[in-house]
Amino acid sequence: MPDLKSNVERRRPPRLPLNGVLLLDKPLGLSSNDALMRAKRLLNAQKAGHTGTLDPLATGLLPLCFGEATKFAQDLLDADKTYLASVRLGVCTTTGDAEGEVVSERPVNVGSDDVEAILPRFTGAIDQVPPMYSALKRDGKPLYEYARAGQVLAREPRRVTIHQLELIDSQLPDAPMLTLRVRCSKGTYVRTLAEDIGEALGCGAHLTGLRRIGVGALSLDGAVTLEDLEALDEGQRAARLAPLDALLQALPSLTLSDDLARRFCHGQRLRLDDTAEPSLSQTAGSAQTLIRVYGRLDPERKPALLGVATRSADGLLVPRRLVAQN
Repeated sequence: MPDLKSNVERRRPPRLPLNGVLLLDKPLGLSSNDALMRAKRLLNAQKAGHTGTLDPLATGLLPLCFGEATKFAQDLLDADKTYLASVRLGVCTTTGDAEGEVVSERPVNVGSDDVEAILPRFTGAIDQVPPMYSALKRDGKPLYEYARAGQVLAREPRRVTIHQLELIDSQLPDAPMLTLRVRCSKGTYVRTLAEDIGEALGCGAHLTGLRRIGVGALSLDGAVTLEDLEALDEGQRAARLAPLDALLQALPSLTLSDDLARRFCHGQRLRLDDTAEPSLSQTAGSAQTLIRVYGRLDPERKPALLGVATRSADGLLVPRRLVAQN
């Protein structure tokens, strides 16, 4: 009997060792992992990962990391996120968003000025109670499984930070709809924020739409859709990848001499005094601050990203994550 699997593998082109970042504009109804798998297949890439999930009912910026860029995905997981949130006042649902069943309806007797007046209450460091319909785990099981079984468990509030909360559009009093711009820390539940704002207004609310427009320093500028990728050939798709350091633009940078670059790539600690970067001590801040490090291993090539490092208390540059050099 012919080995069908072997025949398929022989026909499949070898995966490409691509390195870089794809700014994907994720469509509605697709999970982050499904979007990643489709993009990976279109690029025929060997290795890929995403930088934090975006719910199927949310759209917008989903940075995808390929090859060596996956080493720096954690930096975006920890980054602030920016959203445009559509909120329906007067209706509460089981899930806090449009996917849930309606559990209560109340009249909406507020105007835009009332909304503007209560937004400062939700700006800065606030405590949020995670929703039951979330992937947080209790005894190894996600909360949404308990919720689907009709169980409500006690949850401890979690401290998050809302850096910016702005009313972008209001259809009040003609229609009970709002659009909010939210820039927040990781771990923030925007649907919980919408519910809490509704309660503060005395009418309740739920989230009807969510679009992510920023992750750290990255934005939707230059982002592509899966349809965009499908319309391109293989070479054009690979050309849409941003370089590795697109994920690291918020970090201070340091360029090493050729000799120090080679030592750094071997994992050696370097004395900062030897790097000839007098401004680094002011720019890099504390010893916990990551520094992006550049250098040349080939004198005929331009300096490239070598990895990220921190500085020790005694003035050493300490490699933390290194980029594999071909």
